[in-house]
Amino acid sequence: MRDMAQNTRDAELSALPRLGGRRSSYRERVADALRAALIAGELRPGEVYSAPSLAARFGVSATPVREAMLDLAKEGLVDTVPNKGFRVTVVSDRQLDEYTQIRALIEIPTVTALARTADRVSLEALRPAAREIVQAAAAGDLIAYVEADTRFHLGLLALAGNAHLVEVVADLRGRSRLYGLTALVRAGRLLASAEEHLELLDALLERDEQAVDAIMTRHLGHVRGLWAAD
Repeated sequence: MRDMAQNTRDAELSALPRLGGRRSSYRERVADALRAALIAGELRPGEVYSAPSLAARFGVSATPVREAMLDLAKEGLVDTVPNKGFRVTVVSDRQLDEYTQIRALIEIPTVTALARTADRVSLEALRPAAREIVQAAAAGDLIAYVEADTRFHLGLLALAGNAHLVEVVADLRGRSRLYGLTALVRAGRLLASAEEHLELLDALLERDEQAVDAIMTRHLGHVRGLWAAD
């Protein structure tokens, strides 16, 4: 019975996202998937979700979902509702604007500088993640899109060698809300945004700082533009 339970958990774990290319615990992987669903708007603000309903939705067990949601509650992303589950926190437009402004101040100059400092091997190692973003956009899989997008951008920032910077941006990304992604998928327009990741990677490899700055400015502009409209 113990072996069967472990096999079930292993199968569930393999189906969940892996952020940042890091080794994650089962609970962390469940939290990553739930966080991606929050960002993509698949879990709506103000709505209450029970652990069993989320477990069924993600094809995992209820206990790690409950534990993961408690972790997200500590981050302020959801509130606990006794005997019912968890309510998704409402984030105001002003808060989202502020998060995006901070990200722009950090990410644009940091990534632009990588055109001078990052080695080609490390940059090329991010190409699979960039391709996964495009594949997820083509398939209309928003959770996979957000997961791959997070992995790509945090992996890129990590090349600057500042772990605290990566943590700050990871936290800000977790608080973002990209409710416009669904409408972009329906309109067939998400693929163009996804392909910007490959464009950015190519500009970095060409050591074109001006192009990198322009792509990053345009790309982050989508956070409160194309990707934000509900």
